[in-house]
Amino acid sequence: MCGIIGVIGDDPLAALLDGLSRLEYRGYDSVGVAVLAGGELWRIRAAGGGALVDLRSRVGKGELFEPSSSLTPGRSRGLPPGELVAAAGIGHTRWATHGAPTEQNAHPHSGCTGRIALAHNGIIENHRELAARLQASGHTFTSDTDTEVLVHLLEENEDGDGLAASMRRALRTVQGTFAIVAVSISDPDVIVAARRVSPLIVGIGVDRASGYVASDLPALLGRADCFYSLEDDQVAEVGAGSFVVTGLSGEPATPHELKSKWTLEDSEKAGYETFMEKEMAEQPDAISDTLRSRLRPDGFALLDDGLASAGERASALATAAYLDTIERITILACGSSLYAAMAARPAFETWANVPTDVEIASEYRYRSLAADARTLAIAMSQSGETTDTLQAARAVLGRGLPLLAVTNVVGSSLSREAQAVCYTRAGPEIGVAATKTLTTQIAILQLLAAELGQRRRVLDRGDVARISGSLARLPALVGKALAHHDEVREVAARIGQARDFFYLGRGVGYPVALEGALKLKEIAYVHAEGYPAGEMKHGPIACFEPGTVVVAVATRGPLWEKMMGNIAEARARRVTMVVVCEEGDRETAEVADEVLTVPSAPDPLTSPVIDVIAMQLLAYEIARGKGLDVDRPRNLAKTVTVE
Repeated sequence: MCGIIGVIGDDPLAALLDGLSRLEYRGYDSVGVAVLAGGELWRIRAAGGGALVDLRSRVGKGELFEPSSSLTPGRSRGLPPGELVAAAGIGHTRWATHGAPTEQNAHPHSGCTGRIALAHNGIIENHRELAARLQASGHTFTSDTDTEVLVHLLEENEDGDGLAASMRRALRTVQGTFAIVAVSISDPDVIVAARRVSPLIVGIGVDRASGYVASDLPALLGRADCFYSLEDDQVAEVGAGSFVVTGLSGEPATPHELKSKWTLEDSEKAGYETFMEKEMAEQPDAISDTLRSRLRPDGFALLDDGLASAGERASALATAAYLDTIERITILACGSSLYAAMAARPAFETWANVPTDVEIASEYRYRSLAADARTLAIAMSQSGETTDTLQAARAVLGRGLPLLAVTNVVGSSLSREAQAVCYTRAGPEIGVAATKTLTTQIAILQLLAAELGQRRRVLDRGDVARISGSLARLPALVGKALAHHDEVREVAARIGQARDFFYLGRGVGYPVALEGALKLKEIAYVHAEGYPAGEMKHGPIACFEPGTVVVAVATRGPLWEKMMGNIAEARARRVTMVVVCEEGDRETAEVADEVLTVPSAPDPLTSPVIDVIAMQLLAYEIARGKGLDVDRPRNLAKTVTVE
């Protein structure tokens, strides 16, 4: 869950710092850059809160890089501004796995000779075994990370035939996951990158005289216009305007070309104070873009549209005859994607009459399940790179099940490995907490459920028209929910200092409650738990007391009266009751101490897309009231690429 960037040509130092600022959402407990200049390797690192700001400040003041080839403990040598003319460089922003977030553990790492620098995302599972062998042969380690073993392996495998050859030999002994970028004094005309599971992108500069490597596309927007994703166990030698890719045995290999419509403007704040606020505000357009062209007067066209991009792999899933044979759906996901799947599950069961399971991806892959070709597996990941979901998807394919991917990133690992793919069209999401990717995921799954219902003749023409109309209204209704932001801010100011929150919901309101609790934990660091309201009596109610905040999702639906009973039970324990209810619903509002208002959903099953807006706004305003950085919550990163 770290950010990686490599640059050759261009202005490497400026490009590295710019790219790192766009990759902070992947990890921000430490940061560092290393550049090749004047026949020497120079490095600077910083750790702790505001690490990138600190590093930029130090570079701006001329406290530049220490020469890795002549390091002395406790001492470094700086260069005045203008003297460091770099030819190539690499940078890294870290989310710590092995070793505390200190400057000593920050990447890029350099080995014993100081001639190679390397940055890494992932986990080296056999690092202890490798480190013991390397130490026995005379290598000295200076950090607590698993990554450092890689740079010593590169030194051990140097044979005068270039950095890429050293990389190929070294990685044949490595177990685990990695995205790696490295530079060497001995091979100054290339940066070398390699990937296994963790994502890595190669870019060719707009000027055709520069080359780039990055762990995510936003780091390269505006500088490169041709993008390629490395496949597992591929090694790339990236020069100034060109690159060569090989396998670990040196055989020629072909990376996957990425087609993206994202622009530099998409990855900027556009006048908003935070990325999260911007991305919440973009939800009406994101949902509209996701549904556009897929809703037709006579029904739905998601599968025809989405599966066409999967080429030959889609042949089985693209046929109505196959879809008629489906007897069960299994959705695999993690985090907010998991809750989006839970919110959409009733639509599959009601509109398509298909029993649907929602599985935690990190648990599913380790269970012993019999393969059944009549089960459609759906793997859902916002980035398409979530390691647990990707590995669960591979387990599905290994069991012979058809796999459909739902993701926001064209050409991501998940989209390439699945038999078919349906893309959301949310655009880049930089804030760590999912907002527009979550609501578009719910919308696209419900659209898929409606299309399956139509194809399987569960829905008649009247049902199709009604559901299509309900989905088409979602963008406008989400916009109306966002218009209550000021009211939510006032509620947050009154309850924001509470220490314990319980979120309750029934039916489709339950995953909304789970997502609400997750958002508060993620960005406000407040203890919060989400429960199905009927389970409140089986334990959680023991914790209810004055000062406890209970947030109840009580929009009108089939279980509204049951929900009102649960609210009464909670109020009897003198908690602070916050109720999410519909505009004009005085009966529900009367049982609340605080009210979060949302517009009515045209169909109760589509209400989660609307109701979750109140949860996003509440968490956002509580976090802002505490003075917290909502875009960079502690200990979290946007794309989880470790198990």
